[in-house]
Amino acid sequence: MLRVVNPADGDVIAELPEDTPDSVRAKYEAARAAQPAWAATPLEQRLDCVRRFRAGIVRDLEKLAAILTAEVGKPIAQSRSELNGLLGRIDFFLAETAAVLAPRQVFEGDGMRERITHEPLGVIANISAWNYPYYVGANVFVPALLAGNAVLYKPSEYATLTGIEIGNLLHAAGVPQDVFAVAVGDGRIGAEVLQTAIDGVFFTGSYATGVRIAQAVAPRMIRLQLELGGKDPAYVCDDVDVAAAAASLADGAMYNTGQSCCSVERIYAHESIYEAFVDAFVAEVRRFKIGAPTREDTYIGPLTRAAQIEVLERQVADALAKGARLLTGGHRIERPGHWFEPTVLADVDHSMAVMREESFGPIIGIQKVAGDEEAVRLMNDSDYGLTAGVYSRDEARAAAILARVAAGSVYWNCCDRVSPRLPWSGVKRSGIGLTLSAYGIEAFARPKAWHLRSP
Repeated sequence: MLRVVNPADGDVIAELPEDTPDSVRAKYEAARAAQPAWAATPLEQRLDCVRRFRAGIVRDLEKLAAILTAEVGKPIAQSRSELNGLLGRIDFFLAETAAVLAPRQVFEGDGMRERITHEPLGVIANISAWNYPYYVGANVFVPALLAGNAVLYKPSEYATLTGIEIGNLLHAAGVPQDVFAVAVGDGRIGAEVLQTAIDGVFFTGSYATGVRIAQAVAPRMIRLQLELGGKDPAYVCDDVDVAAAAASLADGAMYNTGQSCCSVERIYAHESIYEAFVDAFVAEVRRFKIGAPTREDTYIGPLTRAAQIEVLERQVADALAKGARLLTGGHRIERPGHWFEPTVLADVDHSMAVMREESFGPIIGIQKVAGDEEAVRLMNDSDYGLTAGVYSRDEARAAAILARVAAGSVYWNCCDRVSPRLPWSGVKRSGIGLTLSAYGIEAFARPKAWHLRSP
């Protein structure tokens, strides 16, 4: 049985039967058998299913938010925000899929026509994440289903109840049971999904697990998309409104208790405004309300995974041993559940783990830099490349800096933001492939080239 634990108090809130190797194979075989009929279903009917799924989200939003908060520990206001934000992503896919996947004639002349059509991949594995299960999951399963694929959906074991609710809503909306199948269990069940003859793997999670997945499927030459970790930097220039930059970056570092793929995880501040920025940033963090995630005014909730507390403790100890200043936080909170104080470290450098290793919690290091050149060098001094931001009044200056930074997404005077209209991708250890945008729709189809000569 899979035990679902509330990270706010450690209580077991559900025990669920796990899948087995046999049941995973059965779900795959059923999906393989059902996929051709789903692909043959007119696109407008598939769109209608997703429209009904969207309506179900709206109808059940309070219930879904409460489940998400209970099993992940996300503050309830932030759970609602994720669900409301999902609606815009669904709307994007509903509006754009038909045009993106429409057949295109690209040449005609001398009796020859050339066309491009798009065929579904077939059966794909969607191995999803717990920190934003609606966002991360829907980035994959919505365009995958619209493109005519069947989906084996493996939610994180930390967001299983949410994964089951997603399946129930899709089935109630008209997606056949076998076309969207939920596999319940931990990483061992994910590994079983990979053993089936799937046509693509779309995974969100850690770099280490991404490497194992890539190695497992490499000989099969199937579609592979890996959204992995980040150590996302931001640079605060000397011309900023210090208070505004501090407020934006504090939110970008601590929202969802720092458990976002694109959370700001390291900050570089120009030496001329460094102390003022640090003071303003700490003041913002100290205002964040820590409390039960069911409370409307809570901003910082528990960590979803208990093991991450030790990671944060090690990063704090390492930084202090190497000369950093601890300005606030730095310790686990002694109460039932998985809690850690919002933590700010100043006078850090790249010898410290907090500036090099993914934190995935409410902790940030702030480093002083002499100017733009040093900031660029340090921003690029990372194994990761998911997002990066620059705060400056001068757009041209910020653009020149960001053009030199290795990252899939870049921000000017904002951070921790994802748009369905823009591709979501990373470089280096942050992953391969992408979701969202028109490219993220095309990712779930295989283009076929047609050479047509008239007799």
